[in-house]
Amino acid sequence: MPGRRTTLDGGAVLVALSMVLIDSTGTAQALGPDGIDPLVVGVLRLGIGGPVLLAAAVALGQVSWSMPRGPLLVAAVAMAAYQPTFFGGVDRAGVAVGTIVALGSAPVFGGALGLLVRGERPGRRWGVATLLAIGGGGLLVGGDGGVGLDPGGVVLALGAGLSYAVFAVATRGVLEEHPPPGVMAVALTGGGVLLAPFLLVGQTAWVGTGSGLAVSLWLALVTTALAYGLYGFGAARLPVATTTTVTLTEPLTASMLGLVVLGERLAAVSVVGALLLAAGLVVAGTSRRSP
Repeated sequence: MPGRRTTLDGGAVLVALSMVLIDSTGTAQALGPDGIDPLVVGVLRLGIGGPVLLAAAVALGQVSWSMPRGPLLVAAVAMAAYQPTFFGGVDRAGVAVGTIVALGSAPVFGGALGLLVRGERPGRRWGVATLLAIGGGGLLVGGDGGVGLDPGGVVLALGAGLSYAVFAVATRGVLEEHPPPGVMAVALTGGGVLLAPFLLVGQTAWVGTGSGLAVSLWLALVTTALAYGLYGFGAARLPVATTTTVTLTEPLTASMLGLVVLGERLAAVSVVGALLLAAGLVVAGTSRRSP
């Protein structure tokens, strides 16, 4: 009887790589000028990165003008909703609680919505990977202790997790039939349009400084245009539940960037959390196949 071997899923690798790029957002903000407004960061990411990705997709012939408008509108609304709910949740509940609630709830919402909307039944492998990743992520971001609990912040963070799951479900079907760069570009650009009014009330003075402009371009071009281009190619090959689990790469990347770039230190419990999270990502990013 032929054995079964474990193989690395290319789609999971692309989604994980996109999360590595996206998670440089926090490090870029830390290295930028004082007074950076997180909400304005979200607006700029979508408002610049979306059109840049759209222009590139058009130039490369990667935009299908027959894409269904309904799912893309839902995706744009979800991406727009993610920005204030995530940043608001992190601001009120703290980075540790806000991050793990938002990112940890996304796979749960993604698995449920994938089943209800697309009929995708998450397997045992997804369950093991998600438990490892959420548990490890909780230890990783909460390893320093002393974390307060703000109910309003938790609700906002849950809203961010739901928003991301809705984005993943809404784009998944479109990605099956249309070029990924075009799908992502239209969804991100639409989200940027919806968020544009926030520029009228946000703090934007920092954008005009040299370091502020550099940070803005990095956030728009690398953490949005390039990152979501890669995400689109990867997500087109994965079930929604797996995609949202692999996005838990973010807290692991944030910690590694903090160590290498910002000189931060990890507590012993955070190291254990990082190892558990990495194990969960390996389980999510591999599959058992007959040779």
